[in-house]
This record gives sequence, structure tokens and C-alpha cells, in this order.
Amino acid sequence: MSVQLGIPQPREGGAPGSGSQPLPAARPAGIPASRPADAPAGLADRYGRRATDMRLSLTDKCNLRCTYCMPAEGLEWLSKQAVMTGEEIVRIVGIGVNMLGVRELRLTGGEPLVRADLVDIIGALRRAHPELPISMTTNGVGLDRKAAALKAAGLTRINVSLDSLHEETFTKLTRRPFLDRVLAGVDAAWAAGLGPVKLNAVLMRGINDTESPSLLAWALGRGYELRFIEQMPLDADHGWTRRNMITAAEIRELLSEEFALSPDPRARDGAPAERFEVRRRTAGSADAPGPVLGTVGIIASVTEPFCSDCRRTRITAEGKIMSCLFSREEFDLLGLLRQGASDAQLAERWQDAMWLKPKAHGMDHVGLDAPDFVQPDRSMSAIGG
Repeated sequence: MSVQLGIPQPREGGAPGSGSQPLPAARPAGIPASRPADAPAGLADRYGRRATDMRLSLTDKCNLRCTYCMPAEGLEWLSKQAVMTGEEIVRIVGIGVNMLGVRELRLTGGEPLVRADLVDIIGALRRAHPELPISMTTNGVGLDRKAAALKAAGLTRINVSLDSLHEETFTKLTRRPFLDRVLAGVDAAWAAGLGPVKLNAVLMRGINDTESPSLLAWALGRGYELRFIEQMPLDADHGWTRRNMITAAEIRELLSEEFALSPDPRARDGAPAERFEVRRRTAGSADAPGPVLGTVGIIASVTEPFCSDCRRTRITAEGKIMSCLFSREEFDLLGLLRQGASDAQLAERWQDAMWLKPKAHGMDHVGLDAPDFVQPDRSMSAIGG
């Protein structure tokens, strides 16, 4: 029998039983008092953006060792005590939704499916926020056994990482022979109603880049939404180079061998992926494409950045606020919570941290190829995608 997490109630004072103990400072050391009193409500920053999309990591652990993310030997995992508990996750999400204008939640990792209380966490979040869209990004290993339970608990939809349909290539990229498990997980998610099922693919030069048209054809034929993601400098080995990555322009060129792409008429509305309608080229004529088969997305964080409309706020598995995926500054939310802070104090720390959000790529100017860009110490798995 699963254990149902309770819904933590807002705290206006210190920790229960703390008596006359002083509360932690609302703006602790490490966060300057830079957010003006007349700053906009919610998770606003200095550049007029406001975060409404929350990415929350449930764990840093992962059962794959993808070359663009982790070293072959893995990483040193966080201790169980360092990671947010289910109750702490529900409380932090509640502050974001009820006090700071969060309108969408994405659960990430590491790999969320390795967390034993995942279904209980989603159930508690759904009871607390009946209308909140809750999605999850996963590598799909083990999803076939949990998809139905996740849907029943309240998960809205799912994103699955899938870089190749060829077992040898998949194993080379992930260092694990689990392609059959991932494909079973994708099918189970669709059967459970966790749609639209979105697939995320990172193309690596000389490894899986030529597979992009066949991967798109496979996804379209099954009703899945494929998104190609430019490889970002978030690998633990720090081996990323601009010249080795497959750019968005190259992705479009690769797909154009078989398909005609045209801009999706729907508004992008802050989404990281630029969507395109997909038509198959009619035999013998590149100018007479067929009917729309579906859409494909391209997330071009490196070559066509969308930082000016970024609406994301990130919480790592150990409760650190990261205002930007490439930020080298982190602000501790969980430590303050465990000291007995009120919801109002936690909200203020979160707002202060987001006010300092950099303009782009962890800097106050755009450009991952800029001479002053410094790759974050954390890999993607340790941040939460």
C-alpha cells in the first residue's frame, strides 16, 4: 500500500514547538537586498520577465550515463538527507503556485522514476492543486510499469528522452542497452493517456545526426511530438565544443531531405521549442508538399537563444534556486525551510533570487560562445532540465 503524503499547511511563524526562537532572516547572507520595494509581483527579474514555469528536480540520480550529460562512471550522488522530502516538495510547490504566480510544473531529475515515492508525490501535488498542469521529463526506463499509476495519481503528460531507434547507437550514447525498455515506456505512456507524449532528442555529430529524418517519421507515425535539442555545455566532462554540436540550422537542413517545414501558426508563448508544421515532400517536386503530418520542435538554446522570453524558475533536488540553467549562482531555499521559516520568508528569498536572474546564459549578455562564458560546475542531471 502506498503512503499518501499530506498537504503541508502555510506557516506564518517559526518551526513547530520553537517557542520564542527567532525566525531566520527573511533575506539571509548571500542574497543582497537588491529587489526594489516596487518590484512586480511574482517571480520577476530586472529584465521585465516573470517566471511562471517551474522546473523541480526530484533527484540527481540516473540509471543512464548519456555522453552529453554524465561521465561513464557516473557522479557522486547527493545523500538521502540532502534531497527534498515529499512533504518539502509539496510545500515549496505550494508557495510557488499560491504566492508567486507559478502556473505550470515540470518534474525533472536526474531520473524521476528512480524515486520510490514518485507516485505519492504526484498524488499529493494533485490534491493540493487540482488544476495545475504537472508534466515530467524521464528517460523512460521503467516507465512501462508506472505509466498507469502516474496518470491515476494526477500526472498530466510526459516527455521522454529518445536519441536513437537503433540499439547500437542508443547504447553508445547512453552507455546502457535499454532501448527496448524506453520504447516500451513510450508506448505505455501513450496507452495511459499521458499525452501529448513528447520525445526529446539530442543529435551528436557523427553518431546519430543522420538518423533525424527517420526518427521524425517514426514519431509522426505514432502521434508523438518530437523535439530536437541542441547539445548544451552542461556535460559533466566539460567536453562540449561549439564546432562539434549540431545546430538548429543543420537540423532543419537534415530534416528537409524528406520533409518540408513551415512555421507553426500557433504562438510560441514562451515555449523553449520553436515548432514547425511537417509535410512530406511530394515525389519529384520540392515545391508541392503534402498534407500536414504533425509538428516538430527545435530547442536552439545555443545558436538561436530565446532568453528574452524565458519564463522558467528551477529548484534543484537539494532545494537550491537556479534562476538560469547556466547560472553559477545558487540560492538555498531548503535550508531556510528546515530552519523553520514561514512561507512568506521562503517566498521572499525566492523572489530575491529570481530578481538577480542574468540576462542570458548565466551572464548579462547573450552568447554561449562569448569569451567570458564559463560553463556551470553542475551537469544537467544535477541541475534538473
